[in-house]
Amino acid sequence: MATLSLRGVRKSYQAGFETIKGIDLDIADREFVVFVGPSGCGKSTLLRMIAGLEDITAGDLLIDGQRVNDVDPSKRGLAMVFQTYALYPHMTVADNMGFALKLAGVSKTERDAKVREAARILQLESYLDRRPKALSGGQRQRVAIGRAIVRQPKVFLFDEPLSNLDAALRGQTRVELLRLHEELAATMIYVTHDQIEAMTMADKIVVLQGGIVEQVGSPMELYNHPANLFVAGFIGSPRMNFLPVTVASGDGAGNGVVALADGNQVAVQMGEALPAPGTPLTLGIRPERLYWDPNGPFAGEGHLVERLGGLTLLHLTLTGGEELVVQTDGNDPVQPHVLVRSAVSPDECHLFGADGQALRRPGHIAQPPARPLPGEAPVVATATA
Repeated sequence: MATLSLRGVRKSYQAGFETIKGIDLDIADREFVVFVGPSGCGKSTLLRMIAGLEDITAGDLLIDGQRVNDVDPSKRGLAMVFQTYALYPHMTVADNMGFALKLAGVSKTERDAKVREAARILQLESYLDRRPKALSGGQRQRVAIGRAIVRQPKVFLFDEPLSNLDAALRGQTRVELLRLHEELAATMIYVTHDQIEAMTMADKIVVLQGGIVEQVGSPMELYNHPANLFVAGFIGSPRMNFLPVTVASGDGAGNGVVALADGNQVAVQMGEALPAPGTPLTLGIRPERLYWDPNGPFAGEGHLVERLGGLTLLHLTLTGGEELVVQTDGNDPVQPHVLVRSAVSPDECHLFGADGQALRRPGHIAQPPARPLPGEAPVVATATA
């Protein structure tokens, strides 16, 4: 397959509006990289720039070390799967998958062999003689992916390919794409606004906001050590709780206490010294890290209970007026309109400064641990302090 690098890549339009604001990124051979972010963050534009469907205003795009800014899209060795299937309704599945090869002058024998192999990989062998109208949404999307596979590209590009599918089918197709990645040992770049897709599929996540990269890392690196408030709030479901606090005390070694709006105090443990007492900060706590404690600092009345089967979400209004979500076991008998208390371990607290940047937590990993790519032996990572 291929490596891909972006060096200071920018995209501007005539009105002076800049959508991509200087992105540097390296994508390794056989990596599954997900661009994730809210609508309008620039993720699809960046993908289209890689594909050659959008011009690069400044910077360099390199594939296997070769600059390809001015190379025609058809000659970059990439294949793109779009949000819409864009299948020819009058053609069979086999004809749809092999049409690009036919236009390229590939012989019928070779074309048929590549279509049959793609159909085997995608479990579409029994559908080759059908037309798109006789297929489900998931099967149509697999045909669109097959159309990319037959071209044997260096890099696969996916632009929100699951957004038109229902929830159950999205989950099934996610698994199929991961299986496809393993079987093809391919380099893949995938765009989505769904952080669950990003967490479950990626080797590496690139979080975008306003045309800039907020953070790059493995799914668990971003979950456990978000670089700022935006990443902390975007990665994780349900989203992280944020509470205004002030520093009450600290020992200079990262151990300290912060005060909530109602005066209750929370012990925290950081990997760096806390700011001076009285400094306002934002405390971040993931709902699943909270637990019931009759003496806990988070006191409030539940006003909504969401029972989701395997887990329960209790929405609290704290005595200081802040909102807090606590995730508990699905069989938890907790009821709304009851005063409850909860707590969190000091090393599960996140703190963010006035600039939105995170204070470093214990066990912070500067670089995500090595993760074996398809076809490679597992790498044993050593713990870092």
